[in-house]
Amino acid sequence: MIIKDIAKQGIPEIGNILPLKKDNIIPIKISKTIEIVVVPNLGEVNSHQDNVGIILEEKNVLRILSKRYKNVLITEINSEEDLEALVKRKPDLVFSGVKYFFFNNRKIWLNDYLEMFEILYIASSKAALDNESDKNRAKKIMQKNNIRTADFFITNPGEYLTESSIPIKFPLFIKPVTGGDSRGVDRNSIVFNFEDFTSKVLDIKTKQNSPSLVETYLAGKEYSVGIFEDSIDGTLRAMPIEIIVKKNVDGHCILDFNVKKNDEESVILVSDIVVFDKLSKLAKDSFKALGGKSLGRIDIKMDHIGVPHFIEANLMPGLRKGYFYRSCVLNLDMSYEEMIFSIANTGLSSH
Repeated sequence: MIIKDIAKQGIPEIGNILPLKKDNIIPIKISKTIEIVVVPNLGEVNSHQDNVGIILEEKNVLRILSKRYKNVLITEINSEEDLEALVKRKPDLVFSGVKYFFFNNRKIWLNDYLEMFEILYIASSKAALDNESDKNRAKKIMQKNNIRTADFFITNPGEYLTESSIPIKFPLFIKPVTGGDSRGVDRNSIVFNFEDFTSKVLDIKTKQNSPSLVETYLAGKEYSVGIFEDSIDGTLRAMPIEIIVKKNVDGHCILDFNVKKNDEESVILVSDIVVFDKLSKLAKDSFKALGGKSLGRIDIKMDHIGVPHFIEANLMPGLRKGYFYRSCVLNLDMSYEEMIFSIANTGLSSH
């Protein structure tokens, strides 16, 4: 950096100075082009789409990013030709929650496609998303990296015919291998005997068309840890929150599908520094092991003696009123607008 000695310079004459009024202050925008990429939803508003990880409020994101960047637009992709046109325009950043497109009988994963053309994006690659979405694979990755997670096995109806054949002891917790938002999780997910075990495994196969992930039931507190990758040096910031769920009719606290859907849970800041540090380390280690990038969320549960265990991850966390946003609010006192700016800034700084 060259610093001039301004003391040796004369004072230049300046004419036509505008009075300092609010209307005369013009914000300096960053000369970047950002395309907010979305896909049409043919179902109900905000309904679940398998190929979308983050449901964006695109008009709101457009309004926010337009305050800081010169060229921001919303692009809806309806065909492979639309996708080809996108990469030809070569925006500085694609801000999107789309995982993949299905064109001409094949999946095209957005972030990997953009990477081929050296276009920056938010969130993680296909490889990382595959690691995260398959809970069996995610837990095996944790075990390989010596990250604590509950003992588990995968099963389908009819595989275990007697109680003695089950490889881990009751009580157990049963959920689908794939799927988010606690789909397939309900009051019957905690099982204490063989009859309830076989019933829940069959229920998941019938209703979710998925094998079951069966794991040792963890009776302790439940947490979610937001992860932000620093835009400058790539370090990870962990933002733990505790999730409070009321006991159900059976006396258990289960963060099930209906609890999430109806917003019946509450969240609080983790004030115990020892617990905060344990959760932060486990979450960062898990995020790295999965190959996460930019942002994500790691769900953690304690056992009955307060030891934290990896439960599952979301490398495309919701940006509206979900746990990721609430972790930003409680830990960083960050507004929704500031969160969107931080995600875009991290995306633009990644390589």
